[in-house]
This record gives sequence, C-alpha cells and structure tokens, in this order.
Amino acid sequence: MSDNTPVIELRNVDKSFGPIDVLHEISLKVGAGEVLCLLGDNGAGKSTLIKTLAGVHAPTRGEILVDGEPVSFSGPRDAQERGIATVHQFGGTYPLMSIGRNFFMGVEPTKGFGPFKIFDRAKANKIAVEEVQKMGITRITDGDRLVGGLSGGERQSLAIARAVYFGARVLILDEPTAALGVKQAAHVLRIVNEAKKRGLAVIFITHQVMHAMAVGDHFAVLIRGAIAADFRKGEKSREEIADLMAGGESMADLEASIEGYMETHDGHPPKVGQEASA
Repeated sequence: MSDNTPVIELRNVDKSFGPIDVLHEISLKVGAGEVLCLLGDNGAGKSTLIKTLAGVHAPTRGEILVDGEPVSFSGPRDAQERGIATVHQFGGTYPLMSIGRNFFMGVEPTKGFGPFKIFDRAKANKIAVEEVQKMGITRITDGDRLVGGLSGGERQSLAIARAVYFGARVLILDEPTAALGVKQAAHVLRIVNEAKKRGLAVIFITHQVMHAMAVGDHFAVLIRGAIAADFRKGEKSREEIADLMAGGESMADLEASIEGYMETHDGHPPKVGQEASA
C-alpha cells in the first residue's frame, strides 16, 4: 500500500431495494488525515450511503476498498473490525449510564478472577476521562458522571473519543452538528479537526454548508442518490455549494426575483403558486 492509497474508497457503487434504485454509481475516496464532507438535503440518499459504508447494506453493484483491497462486509461488526466507526447524530450514548460505562459499553474492563470478575469502574473511568480530555473536553473530570448531564457536543466528543480509542481508522459522522447550538457545534468541529490531525479518514455527513467549509478538504454533493459535484477545498464558494444542493437552482436569482416582485407589489411577497414575475 502506497502513501497515496485511500483508506476507504467506493467505486461505482449502486444500491437498489427491489425495483427502487437509491444510490447510483457512487465513486468516492478519502485518505488518512483527510475530511471528506458529504453534502445533501433530506432524501438525497445520505442515510443509505452511510449504512453501505458501515456494513449494514451490501452494494448491489460496484465495490468498496479498504487500503486498496476490495472488501465485502458481512455486517456492521465486520466493518468495525476493519476500523470503520460510525457516530450518529446523538452519539449513540446512554443518558442514564456513567461516562465510564458508556465508553466501555460491551467491552468492559474487569478485575478479579474466574466467576469473581467484576467491572473495573476505576480503570474505566480513568481511561474514559483521559481520552475525552485528549479531544479537548477538559470540563469532564469525573467518569462517574451521568452522560445525561452532558451537552450535545460533549456527547458527540465522547463517542468520537471512544471510536478513536478502539482503533477507528475511518470515522463516519452522521449530521453531528444538526441538533446543536452554535457553541456546541463549534466544539464538535474542533474535535473533527483533532481527529484529522491524528491521521483518521473522516467522512462528515451534513446539510450545513458553513460547517462543512470549516473542516472539509474534499467535498461531494449528493442529489437523488447520485454525486452531483466532487471538488476540493477552495474550488467553490458557499453560494455555489448551496445552489448545487438545491438541485442547480440559483438561490441568488430566486431571491432577486422575489425582491423584484415585492418592489412592484407594495412589499407583498408572491402568492403560493404565483410566478414572481407576474
């Protein structure tokens, strides 16, 4: 494997459910220390693409490559063992459990011998707090604290820190800032940059252009299950990206038409179904 080999790559991937085609010839790749921003509005096919990358769905056609080698995931656990971790919108955490318990859910450290083994709470708490603080969440100092008391951004950070600790090489972030306020979203974006610095390949799924532009190196716009545009940082403006996500309709032209209508109609906007030029 050369240094330029993508950590994960999709080549001409289609996904169909019976007669319904959901993904059409998706070709994407992301390397170590790179953030690929996958942009698309609701219904663009982002969820299906995430599930295909994470091993939930197998491609109908095309192939997925990890480190340049074709792979076929038997399920999500198989994808995880290949180092592909998915963090969903609310971090996949359990509010009524402690930070330490959440961090080691399913892989709890134990102490004692044989039938007398018990959960090693002190070890779990220590490691969880250390790993979260490495991600910049210095406010968390107690592993016994309930996750329900954390902010949305802190929950996302906990889930990302957990994925990194357990060997993730590809981090798929599903709308991590969608339900967050400005301050919390900014913190999650800092965590994304930290993951990038650590050499992870990050796939950042979002419909918020500004958040994508803050962290992205490579961008792809998904419309109705197909890649409508694929470009690098600096090649397109925020307005151009927004237009692409709107299906090619120029929002600037639309706004200008509405303003022109209002100027000639005493400030009243167009009625529903009425042409702005009427």
